Amino acid sequence: MTEEKLQQEIGKEYVFPKKDDNKPVTEEIIKKLPKVELHCHLDGSMRVETILEEAERQKVKLPADNPDKLKKMVQPGFDCKSLVDYLKAFDITLSVLQEEEALYRAAYELIEDVAKENVKYIEVRYSPILHQKKGLGLVDILEAVLQGLKQGERDFGVKSGVIICGIRNIDPKYSMKLAELSVAYKNKGVVAFDLAGAEEDYPAKEHREAFQLVLKNNLNSTTHAGEAYGPESIHQAIHYCGAHRIGHGTRLFENGDLLNYVNDHRIPLEICISSNIQTKAVKRFEDHPVRLYYDLGLRITLNTDNRLVSDTTLTKEFMIAHEYYGFTLEEIKDIIIQSFKSAFIPYREKRDMLRKVIKELEKF
Repeated sequence: MTEEKLQQEIGKEYVFPKKDDNKPVTEEIIKKLPKVELHCHLDGSMRVETILEEAERQKVKLPADNPDKLKKMVQPGFDCKSLVDYLKAFDITLSVLQEEEALYRAAYELIEDVAKENVKYIEVRYSPILHQKKGLGLVDILEAVLQGLKQGERDFGVKSGVIICGIRNIDPKYSMKLAELSVAYKNKGVVAFDLAGAEEDYPAKEHREAFQLVLKNNLNSTTHAGEAYGPESIHQAIHYCGAHRIGHGTRLFENGDLLNYVNDHRIPLEICISSNIQTKAVKRFEDHPVRLYYDLGLRITLNTDNRLVSDTTLTKEFMIAHEYYGFTLEEIKDIIIQSFKSAFIPYREKRDMLRKVIKELEKF
């Protein structure tokens, strides 16, 4: 591909030539494809072995002391009843993420894990305020994670950025503190501000001052919305909080006018299929709107949400997209390109990354 042609492709929605829609899609092929992950929670993506080892080191009592039993407790599976039920697993993971050494380790190991499936770039999100039970300061918590990610990049070649999360069901004044921290670390590893946590009864608009601070300082933002609550939640995320991306957006299809707005303004959706089934945002795999969204032209990205809690990988999520919704290899490559375009990284860096990714994808 010539430089001129490449620049043209980067500037538009890239669609690979439909050479053969029947080309087999296998886990081996998907694992080798260059990928990007934009919605991944640090405290939901630890290794079970790490939780056990850190609990022993820190003298933290866990509800189980062997890998098999603990795994069952932190992986609710598809029998999970709701988002609130799903979030219970985080009580366990957070119990061992209250020291700098543990935060560094979790961040580093996450980079090592994603490198094994050829993830080139990942945005890791978490809320520093949930890691203060032993008195750590917000800056110390953030620095520990950033250092772990940077060491992971040096060792495994995976670039990363941090998304700091405000929490819906915690007083909005703490969201403001986290927004201030995000702004202070803009261009120092933090790429965006987010709002996570229990969605129903905790509207995003209550946290709009934090988002206004972020937007005034030209920092990116995303918001969990349309997962456990309807399109109104997405409406608030966009029009009250100025979200540049939407986390999940599962129920966007319930409001056609808002869906068209999201589509027209190319607001990316951070889709997490397995997680959506587990939290009962969608009852069955067959009911998930991901295929509809793609066919309508929305910019979608596929993500794990929580690698441990959802017992998944990015490779698994793409295989689910293929097996349940018929995504072909060419469509999967198209989604990968959309995901890279949706990343919160500077244009020039994104352009260079896309150049390499497109060339790599064309080999498949």
